[in-house]
Amino acid sequence: MSAAVSVYNSEAIAVQAVPELSAVEFRDTVVGSVERGARIAALFGHAADRERVRLVAVLAHGDLGTLAVVSRTVSGSYPALTPDCPQAHWFEREIAEQWHVEPEGHPWLKPIRSPDTTAFFGMEGHEIHEVAVGPVHAGIIEPGHFRFQCHGEHVFHLEIALGYQHRGVERALAGGPTKRTIHYMETLAGDTSVGHATAYCQAVEALGGCHLSPRAEVLRGVALELERLANHTGDLGALAGDVGYLPTATHCGRIRGDFLNLTALICGNRFGRGLVRPGGVGFDVDADRAGQLLERLDVALHDVTQAVNLLWDTPSAQGRFENTGTLSRDTCIDLGLVGPSARACDVERDTRHEFPAGIYRFVQIPVSTWHSGDVFARAHVRWLEIQRSVAFIREQLVTLPDGPSRVDVAPRAAEQLTVALVEGWRGEICHVALTGSDGRFTQYKVVDPSFHNWFGLAVAMRNQQISDFPLCNKSFNLSYCGHDL
Repeated sequence: MSAAVSVYNSEAIAVQAVPELSAVEFRDTVVGSVERGARIAALFGHAADRERVRLVAVLAHGDLGTLAVVSRTVSGSYPALTPDCPQAHWFEREIAEQWHVEPEGHPWLKPIRSPDTTAFFGMEGHEIHEVAVGPVHAGIIEPGHFRFQCHGEHVFHLEIALGYQHRGVERALAGGPTKRTIHYMETLAGDTSVGHATAYCQAVEALGGCHLSPRAEVLRGVALELERLANHTGDLGALAGDVGYLPTATHCGRIRGDFLNLTALICGNRFGRGLVRPGGVGFDVDADRAGQLLERLDVALHDVTQAVNLLWDTPSAQGRFENTGTLSRDTCIDLGLVGPSARACDVERDTRHEFPAGIYRFVQIPVSTWHSGDVFARAHVRWLEIQRSVAFIREQLVTLPDGPSRVDVAPRAAEQLTVALVEGWRGEICHVALTGSDGRFTQYKVVDPSFHNWFGLAVAMRNQQISDFPLCNKSFNLSYCGHDL
């Protein structure tokens, strides 16, 4: 029997309702829940007092549509969960880095955001060599360090070092919300402005007991799917470019801009900044603008269909996608991957389906999956999602309900906890907010989907040719700044 408290997506509960377990109970609850099909959505620490740290685990039960929350207080060290629960690997390294609490028995305990690159895993053997890539990359790519252990072109192991984009955002969120908070959210990961702003607003609305109008929920859903369309289109073009297939690469680069411009047509900003606000949206859409959106959406879908079909109809391009960077379904589940990377391994993991909030409680978008777990699968899932997102937007704009686009939000309740989940274009976005006696944030935890998936890229590169790394990397297309909060 679980000792956890169950909550729904974006539901507020009293902080005191979260059970504090013993070491054995905490371990059995987390590890046992994952063994039975749950997934770690968040695992983090916050100060219990001057000497102790309270660990909080949020376990996502996709089959039930509920989130289980448990905690335990530790001082100095605790038995690591990772040996029995690989999903905890990255989280426990973060806890050790942030709170100086050692998970004893962790197989590879080192900081995940420190740019100190001296403690890399090494291999020895005849003709084994290391290849170091980054942290500085060509062009405008964000910094990250990749260390390959190779024999010739064959990759045995890839280790990824991040942290070069660390800005201390989570620390700045404590004591909020303030006037700056929404802007922090919109720039946590610039290509996911709508996704992160939506998660934040859901959290604030839950803490204030606010209920949005149907019109506002529809407009948020439209904005979220437009963000997905732009990024998936850009990714398909970039994947084509990585195998030297320029027709799709050049067309998708332009069409990505067309989808971004649809968001700008709503709010004046191509990345959706200023659109999602607590209580609803900052911009409404009248009938004339809805008509323009529909017309331009149809043109963009026609163009992207032609561009992507060129890619699917080119055997030489498909030959580079297939059987490259393959992850098995079991590995995906063990690592706790999310988003298109998980769905490409035939795992039906989609927050819109498992933990629906907003408009997704009433309108379901079919979950797009593929079975092969390779670069082709991650590309194909994106293409399926493009078509289904367009269908969703069409339906919502044609049937856009009447009502206000924004309502007032009451002050946040004191000593409450809420978990807000949103299916961003990379996967599950998780925001956990805890308030103190004054209703302000005592702790605000953000788990970007990239946090779950970076280690998946490292595993996907095993037994690959090192020349396949750019293609594999782009097929995941993970965020540096979203990870380095």
